[in-house]
Amino acid sequence: MFIEVLKHSLMITGFVFAMMVAVDYLNVFTRGRMEHFMRGRPLRQYLGSSFLGATPGCLGAFAAASLYIHGFISFGAIVATMVSTSGDAAFVMLALFPGRALLLFVLLFAAGILAGWIADKATVVLHLRPCQACDELEVHTGPDRILLSWSGFRHNLKSLTLQRAALIVLSLVLISGVFSGEIGPSDWNWIRITLSLVLLFLLFIIITVPDHFLEVHIWEHTVKKHLLRIFFWTMGALLVIHLGGAHLDIAGLVSRNQAWVLLAAALIGLIPDSGPHLIFVVLFSQGFIPFSILLTSSIVQDGHGMLPLLSVSIKDFAMIKVFNLLFGLVVGYICFLAGF
Repeated sequence: MFIEVLKHSLMITGFVFAMMVAVDYLNVFTRGRMEHFMRGRPLRQYLGSSFLGATPGCLGAFAAASLYIHGFISFGAIVATMVSTSGDAAFVMLALFPGRALLLFVLLFAAGILAGWIADKATVVLHLRPCQACDELEVHTGPDRILLSWSGFRHNLKSLTLQRAALIVLSLVLISGVFSGEIGPSDWNWIRITLSLVLLFLLFIIITVPDHFLEVHIWEHTVKKHLLRIFFWTMGALLVIHLGGAHLDIAGLVSRNQAWVLLAAALIGLIPDSGPHLIFVVLFSQGFIPFSILLTSSIVQDGHGMLPLLSVSIKDFAMIKVFNLLFGLVVGYICFLAGF
């Protein structure tokens, strides 16, 4: 169990780390135009974030979490992602009931946009201050912003610093793990291909960027401030989930009273893992629960997508979870009372 948790933690941490570095790199490379685009109109953020969440698996949610950690998207936008995502459970739903699963994904996408708008309005009314942890990306206008040049590439290899060497080794270990199937999916599906491409891009960035970018942006900022915290928080949360699942009969929480089942689905959805959600996926596929309960569970649960935020802000993690819980209960009970 520990080995599986370790591998899963490495996969999540490696992808989030690569995405954070890539976001920083592209922001500098485009002289801040990427940041300006992502900070654009709220509707643009809600649409993009909901789309990331609606993609099957947790990679889209991890990408949105990286953008939120950097301060590129608003609190409402990250809420939109977590409302619209179903994590790895999406693949199971596509296998068991593909037609109704696609309908669910469309509804979650729309619900995410609405939830994002409401969440941003709520932060103003309630005087909440989310996303204060890491809004400090630099945009250079001098020689330091030249991230890619042949002379710089040769200089990096000839004068290899300890930090660059360590990051190259880390990238190669992660890439080797994904290519061998030890980290991430064992089959060459789109998740494994995406992980491979993202990690190869990370290695490219590490080898080609100038010393300043590597030492200030990647090493001092991302590695020292986030990397280890993301890894240990992720591994700790996964261990708690696995140990709890081994000693608790979560399926026994399901009651014959459908209204209480809906509440149970929402509360179990607070667990940052797709596993418990599969109980309601299977129950729905066998006709034991209505669509409203599956919808509630899907809105509240977000797979592993929220785990990276634990390393940055427990407050933001809790705020997003509480909002998604309340939103899921309201939407779920409305659909339940309407007979769905």
